[in-house]
Amino acid sequence: MKAELEAILQPYDQTHVLRFWDELDSAAQQSLADQIKAIDFEQLKTLAGSSGGASKWDELAAKAEVPPAITADDFANPESYQAAYDLGQAALKAGKVAMVLVAGGQGSRLGFEHPKGMFPVGPLSDRTLYNMLIDQLLARGKQAGKPIPFYIMTSPPTHAETSQFLADNDYFGMNPDDVTIFCQGTMPAVDSDGKLLLSDKGTIFASPDGHGGTLGALKRDGCLDDMKSRGIEHVFYGQVDNPLIQACDPALLGYHIESGSEMTSQVVRKHDPMLKVGNVVVVDGRTQIIEYSDLPEQYAKQTLPDGSLKLWAGSIAVHVFERSFLERTSDQADALPFHHAHKKVAFVDSQGTLVKPTENNATKFERFIFDLLPSAKNAIVCEVDPADGFCAVKNAPPAPSETPQHVKDAIVALHTRWLEEAGITVADGVKVEINPLFALDVNQLKDKLSTEDSITEDRYFV
Repeated sequence: MKAELEAILQPYDQTHVLRFWDELDSAAQQSLADQIKAIDFEQLKTLAGSSGGASKWDELAAKAEVPPAITADDFANPESYQAAYDLGQAALKAGKVAMVLVAGGQGSRLGFEHPKGMFPVGPLSDRTLYNMLIDQLLARGKQAGKPIPFYIMTSPPTHAETSQFLADNDYFGMNPDDVTIFCQGTMPAVDSDGKLLLSDKGTIFASPDGHGGTLGALKRDGCLDDMKSRGIEHVFYGQVDNPLIQACDPALLGYHIESGSEMTSQVVRKHDPMLKVGNVVVVDGRTQIIEYSDLPEQYAKQTLPDGSLKLWAGSIAVHVFERSFLERTSDQADALPFHHAHKKVAFVDSQGTLVKPTENNATKFERFIFDLLPSAKNAIVCEVDPADGFCAVKNAPPAPSETPQHVKDAIVALHTRWLEEAGITVADGVKVEINPLFALDVNQLKDKLSTEDSITEDRYFV
């Protein structure tokens, strides 16, 4: 077996990964052999020798415009909103909508050594991120009279625990037949010489291949075929760390369908030009994202005659795709380029000693789902107020933002506003939380609470 592996590795000068072969037992040898055979070495050689697809950002930014947009004013226009809502609701009632959730991350930055979706953020209910999102899907499905199939993408470190957690909790009320848990792929990293790294004597270091890995994983695991067999046409995409996500919102779906868009991105309006979000722009007729770190400051600060930012559309990683578009691009090898990320990676050196570097020593290769935008026909953006639809939990205190308390406060503030818009006074300092199975919006609240006029103590509506 060793000679066979050397023949694979020799042309790419990677035989060093076998230096501890004779120290491994038969199971570890087989595992290492499987890892080696799974690597596309020609692809890895090309990636290691490239610059990561760097673009001339100044030239791109100089030509950048905002793509066709459905703004907050459109959502506030009763006629426009109702037409879009009805169109989206019709798609839901026809069973043409599914949701894909990217949930491969761990809660390490939160001091939570489990999959992030298991993290509790309900301000009064203590519901987990998974529970909160599934409650939304159940409520939307109940309203439409059709269940919404749910596809959850994990990663190798989180797959088993996520699967067990959801099974142990009976999928929080979802029919298990409507829940598909699939795992994203991995990519090996290389050092500055393009050499593979060993995380131990029998394991080649690899990490998840980025949220862009969703596309390949959906095809590889048969999810796209499953969607087609179910009659799914529109795929809502989101990430697990945003409990304010407006899962399968009918109006967003409706504007997407009405525009003939193959990929619609929900965005927030930037008021700070240096806000750390991707900038959705059009350059030479093609929609794409310029990351905040790549957008030169002079272009980030460009303004329109009314003083507002020219490039205002900030991505929040919420999209709606046409299933047919995902199928088409999944067959295109270059639909999603790899990006280079320079990171610190612990590795076993030639003496078998584990080295934990203090500086970046490796290049990881990742794909990003937003790189599908240039391939999408009629791509649009839809604005959402972050107070209504975006507040991600990422950091442990004492970070200044995106902490669990920050997110809980945002949920309370949103639900307090809903109650007040429904004509119900919420006393100062009182916390409220509304389960979507109780009410999905202000109109449902009015119907449920028609006899109440004030809330004077903490209350979880369920």
